Amino acid sequence: MRYRTEAINRDGGNGVSRIPGGLSVTVASPLATDPDPSASNPEQLLALAWATCLNSTAQVIVAGERRTAVRVEVELHTAEPGPGYEFHVDAFMSVEGVDEAEAQRVLDAAHARCPVSKLLREAATVRVHTELYAAG
Repeated sequence: MRYRTEAINRDGGNGVSRIPGGLSVTVASPLATDPDPSASNPEQLLALAWATCLNSTAQVIVAGERRTAVRVEVELHTAEPGPGYEFHVDAFMSVEGVDEAEAQRVLDAAHARCPVSKLLREAATVRVHTELYAAG
């Protein structure tokens, strides 16, 4: 084992999720009538986790020769067929100064190695894309 953590939530969608001895995150359901704008939710946390993991992996692949950026969009949809809900997740990667084929190569390699991608990649509602690199 290289690393282990745990998270605890005793409040459900509205309250606090925490890492014992560390981070505490106020959470609020995005479906609440008046959600706390300073709180986070599972959609945002998933987007942050995948964007960070996928871009960290891409940076290892390009070995510091290029800048990379990852943008992740997470949408909450009613599950078809039900019950409940499902996430629709799109990751967009850009690589500075390369053509689309090279950006796709980096994306494919990063998506194959990133642990969060490994959790998500078989899901029918998860997609990855390349896009043009924009500084900033």
